Amino acid sequence: MIYIIAALAGVFGLLVGSFLNVVIYRVPIGKSVVHPASACPNCGHGIVAYDNVPVLSWLALRGKCRNCSEPISARYPLVELGTGLFFFVVALPLAGQFSFAQPTVDAIASGVTLVAFLYLAAISVALAFIDLEHHRLPDAIVLPSYLVGVLLLSTASILSGDFTALIRAAIGLGAMTIAYFILAVAWKGSMGFGDVKLAGVLGLFLGWSGWGALLVGSIGAFFLGGIFGLVLIVLRKTTRKSGIPFGPWMVLGAWIGILFGNQLWTDYLSVFGLNV
Repeated sequence: MIYIIAALAGVFGLLVGSFLNVVIYRVPIGKSVVHPASACPNCGHGIVAYDNVPVLSWLALRGKCRNCSEPISARYPLVELGTGLFFFVVALPLAGQFSFAQPTVDAIASGVTLVAFLYLAAISVALAFIDLEHHRLPDAIVLPSYLVGVLLLSTASILSGDFTALIRAAIGLGAMTIAYFILAVAWKGSMGFGDVKLAGVLGLFLGWSGWGALLVGSIGAFFLGGIFGLVLIVLRKTTRKSGIPFGPWMVLGAWIGILFGNQLWTDYLSVFGLNV
């Protein structure tokens, strides 16, 4: 059952990935993600349904527009496939608590939690690609995520009767927002206020996942981003004054925290003979 649910989430992720390609392209330039319908940017020919099947259509068309043969970036199938795999991985740890056959209150709560984290996975993909290309983390994606995250996680807590995770989530949201705000003000140019806004969303989900997840996820962004920046400087691909998008590292660090943080923190404490 666990792998069936995770596989279904993966298939859903392929479809979501197709939509995320639209989000990644349109949101930074201020265009609606629902209107007009998708079309080739070169010839303007509308994309029909059978040419919009995730991954398979790109392969069948050999990466070209059916109408004008304009190359279609390999980013499109990569986003679709990557989102599908991402959803599969995210669903695995939560799928064991979810059941179609026995829809108990706890099972429903687990289902709501799964939806919340799949939502975070979806915006993580969109924000990472947008920040890499445009050095922006659009409010149109980040700000609604507070409402969605709080609503879904609060619902899960009410259904399960466990409010401990929700309290941790609130602490994570506040702590990461304040920490990033202080860094943005104290070291101007080190990060933008888009990073500050995203930090609160990530803190919400990290806190919900556990104290170990929150600690590892919050530190992981700086560790990974710092290593990447040093590598670029050594390779002379950038300088100390060059701007490096931090959003992707925030997202990557957060997901390492969510998926592995509690275990990593437990293992770290055990080295010093401490148990949690």
